[in-house]
Amino acid sequence: MGYLVYYGHSAFEVNVSGKKILIDPWVTNPLSPVKPSDITGVDYIILTHDHDDHLGDTFEIMKNNPKAKVVSTYEIANFIAEKIGDESRAIGGNMGGPMVLEGGIKVALVPANHTSTHGSAVGAVIITGEGTLYHAGDTGITAEMSLIGELYKPDIAMLPIGGHFTMDHNEAAKAVELIRPKVAIPMHYGTFPVLYGDPQEFARMVTSRGLPTKVVVLKPGERFEFKF
Repeated sequence: MGYLVYYGHSAFEVNVSGKKILIDPWVTNPLSPVKPSDITGVDYIILTHDHDDHLGDTFEIMKNNPKAKVVSTYEIANFIAEKIGDESRAIGGNMGGPMVLEGGIKVALVPANHTSTHGSAVGAVIITGEGTLYHAGDTGITAEMSLIGELYKPDIAMLPIGGHFTMDHNEAAKAVELIRPKVAIPMHYGTFPVLYGDPQEFARMVTSRGLPTKVVVLKPGERFEFKF
């Protein structure tokens, strides 16, 4: 049985195959119920891009979790390694075949339609024994999402719905149609007034498209258990 915890904005903790993975750990966001010092036992930190609201509290968390390694694009991994002075704690890859991590976990970096200070913005597909999870990062809707659905068949898709910088609830509902996950979890909304996306409207629109996907709306701090 795996589980994930939502910390608000785009920050998640994923526990699978005996490993604890953080994704885009801005846990000091206005909605988060935790602070960086609360997070222990981290094995990997996946970064979709290096904007402040996604790179977030990575450095403090790495300091508090000395075995944690960052997984990201080559450019961001090198940036992290240089900042902490330890290249062994940064795993850099690129869009393409999955990277193989400990515990039989694989991570594929996939296209995202967004920007990044270092390298390109990406999404991440996490392939585990408990299921396959797709964290879209910050992105507009892209045709490649249908390929992600076809190739990786994500069980869970974590999708931004806030609008302005990313998809809104309407575009994210179309993304669900392209990806066809078993579960869709909205993220990147409500943190600031400009992020107007409505999770309930997202759920309604997914249902109105006749899709079998279950929309799970998590409040910050809530946990979702899964095994597919």
